[in-house]
Amino acid sequence: MAQILTAPASSTTNPTPAPAPGATVTSPVRRWIALAVLMLPVLLVSIDNTVLSFALPQISAALEPGGTQLLWIVDAYSLVLAGLLVPMGSVADRVGRRRLLLTGAVGFAAVSALAAFAPSAGALVVARAALGFFGAMLMPSALSLLRNVFTDRAERRLAIAVFASAFAAGSAVGPIVGGVLLEHFWWGSVFLLAVPVLVLLGILAPIFVPESRDPAPGRVDPLSVVLVMAAMLAVVLGIKTLAKGDLLGLAELTVGLGIGAVFVRRQLGRPDPMLDVRLFTHAAFTGSVLVNLLSVFALVGFLFFVSQDLQLVIGLSPVQAGLVLVPGTITTVVAGLSVVRIVRRVRPAVIVAAGLCVSATGYLVTALVAGRGEAGWIAVAFVVLALGVGMAETISNDLIVSTVPAAKAGAASAISETAYEVGAVLGTAVLGGILTASYHAAVRVPDGVTPAEAARAAETLGGATNVAADLPADQASALLGSAHAAFGSGVVTTSVIGFVAVLGAAAIALTTLRRATS
Repeated sequence: MAQILTAPASSTTNPTPAPAPGATVTSPVRRWIALAVLMLPVLLVSIDNTVLSFALPQISAALEPGGTQLLWIVDAYSLVLAGLLVPMGSVADRVGRRRLLLTGAVGFAAVSALAAFAPSAGALVVARAALGFFGAMLMPSALSLLRNVFTDRAERRLAIAVFASAFAAGSAVGPIVGGVLLEHFWWGSVFLLAVPVLVLLGILAPIFVPESRDPAPGRVDPLSVVLVMAAMLAVVLGIKTLAKGDLLGLAELTVGLGIGAVFVRRQLGRPDPMLDVRLFTHAAFTGSVLVNLLSVFALVGFLFFVSQDLQLVIGLSPVQAGLVLVPGTITTVVAGLSVVRIVRRVRPAVIVAAGLCVSATGYLVTALVAGRGEAGWIAVAFVVLALGVGMAETISNDLIVSTVPAAKAGAASAISETAYEVGAVLGTAVLGGILTASYHAAVRVPDGVTPAEAARAAETLGGATNVAADLPADQASALLGSAHAAFGSGVVTTSVIGFVAVLGAAAIALTTLRRATS
């Protein structure tokens, strides 16, 4: 693949980039209908991730995964997705972005149906990995098609804000719809939500979304795909191993970073790299990617905790737990749409940094109220956190897309989505791993519990809750009291890490985006 970026960084100031070669110029009405259609896969992915978080207690009860398996059920999807987004972006440039979008939709729907009936935790991990494979076809294709439909800078910024709001909308709708399903059906029903959404996408996309592709696509490099997947797998394994206190994780991390270095050298030495790593020499692009990665890293850690805290500690039903997060998700949508007007008068660096500082305050509130068992404070923390995320990520996403020539939209969009998914993988691996390890080290199982039940209770909070249900009242009370305290202690630690990570992202924004303009 030819270099993704050849224009200087000042190209971000170009108000109206030319249409991509081969792009179809559509009427305003058809453009906005196309946007609505392209939001469907985004809505789906957001619903899928949020619903899964709220289904973890039921999955723990039905499939009895260990602590590590529970993390892999969450991580397998994001790990495969992150490793394949860049190569799938390159494939989309070659075969056609709409064609790959529809292929991914069919595969995602089929595997979702299989995941719904997974007979074991291991089978669900495999199904989640397969969903990541087909999800990698959906995301870069959707964002790059949007880039080709909206060629006017101001109109595209608004379209991106609306597009991004689909994530928040999915986060709001997912827990409520999923909660209803979880209260009346088995945990697997949440995966079936994907099927009607993707059927609708398959009907409407050929009608309203014009096909686009790169007129001079680069080759897909299988060795580069293997290298990037191996590097990510080794790094994630290393982090998970270190979270357990095993120093073998340092060796796994070293191997992963070494493979990553080989991948970078290969890209630099190829005339048509799968990923043009020279792109990261442009400060605004690199800064925006890092802002997204760190923001999602912290947010995923928050969601991993909050879904279990609301249901297993506070005792809310899945629907009630979902409703607690609705004000925050609405705040994200409003903030993302409102900031489109503000950026015309305030520099992007200031808006992004300010938004991240607001978001960091939400993590600090979470650390202060952890373990109190008060849903109201969690709702407040998420509103504050979401306000900052909505402000920051709308602008950072616009800068990422605006930096890249339209002809390479597929690969560029893949890089943007990869930042999200790497952040999600690391957020679950680091923050979820620390939370799980902290819980395991601090929980105390009362005497009289069988060794098998004790091991299960010490693995996860869900395991302790299930074991306590079969114990006498005094033993159950002692176990749950210890489990809740251990879980709350881990939440304090992970929230502080999230606070530091988001403040670090604010510093990066002030440094790297200072020359970027709207």
